[in-house]
Amino acid sequence: MSNQSTLPAPRTNGLSAWRSPLGQLRREMRDWMSNFLPENDDSWFGASVPSLDLSETPEAVQVRMDVPGVKAADLDIQINGNLLTITGKREEEKEEKDRTYHRVERSSGSFSRTVTLPCSIDEGKVDAQYKDGTLTVALPKTPEAKARKIQVKS
Repeated sequence: MSNQSTLPAPRTNGLSAWRSPLGQLRREMRDWMSNFLPENDDSWFGASVPSLDLSETPEAVQVRMDVPGVKAADLDIQINGNLLTITGKREEEKEEKDRTYHRVERSSGSFSRTVTLPCSIDEGKVDAQYKDGTLTVALPKTPEAKARKIQVKS
């Protein structure tokens, strides 16, 4: 009788499959999800979250969000402390009866995105512009949040 323990035979898709059961589970989940999500889709079961950029200058913070196909009237921007929340909705387009759809990837419905602002902003001077499917929100900093240069005396 041998003292060696018996290990399952390695699978043909790599050694990690028998070393880590989580590796196999991860592959199975990825394969399963690919059956439900379109190729190159960052959404979760069709609920799209618009992409955004958050940047900062010495004077202000700026948020730019891609929201093509959304009307300006369907966007709502709220600030609560250091949280900026942008919500909106994209109207659902009606499918035409005498048209055959081979792919339907464009999403519709409501979305919401909340980001933490890196500093205090002057809420009374916030400006929002919507052009060509991009929402730009300019958030001027409060005087206390602006960087100040301190002169070193010798």
